[in-house]
Amino acid sequence: MTALQVNPAEVELSAMRAQGAGGQNVNKVASAVHLRFDIGASSLPEDVKQRLLALHDGRITQQGVLVIKAQQYRTQEANRLDALERLQALVDSVARPPRVRRATRPTLASRQRRLQAKSRRSGLKALRSRPAEQ
Repeated sequence: MTALQVNPAEVELSAMRAQGAGGQNVNKVASAVHLRFDIGASSLPEDVKQRLLALHDGRITQQGVLVIKAQQYRTQEANRLDALERLQALVDSVARPPRVRRATRPTLASRQRRLQAKSRRSGLKALRSRPAEQ
């Protein structure tokens, strides 16, 4: 299976000033990058789009737009590459469909271990109770 590549033409990048410490550089230079990727309008396969939209990720808006803010590096180019790598990593994480779980029955040994653990725990808790009066 070939890896899915995000089409750079479908990505909207905008530069802005970064937040936080950095002195004069952070006040003058627009080095942070805002990446916007419209999942619904992208050329990704339909099943990948559905899995992306199903993610419980705060970066995905209700309109289905993925917003990534990159401001880790001092240069705009490095932040742009970081944002694109994070977008690609997110797409790669949902590119392969999840494996279907087949229901299986617990083995005899695992059932016995479970019951032994329960009886051990029960005995331990029984020791905590007050002694019976005679």
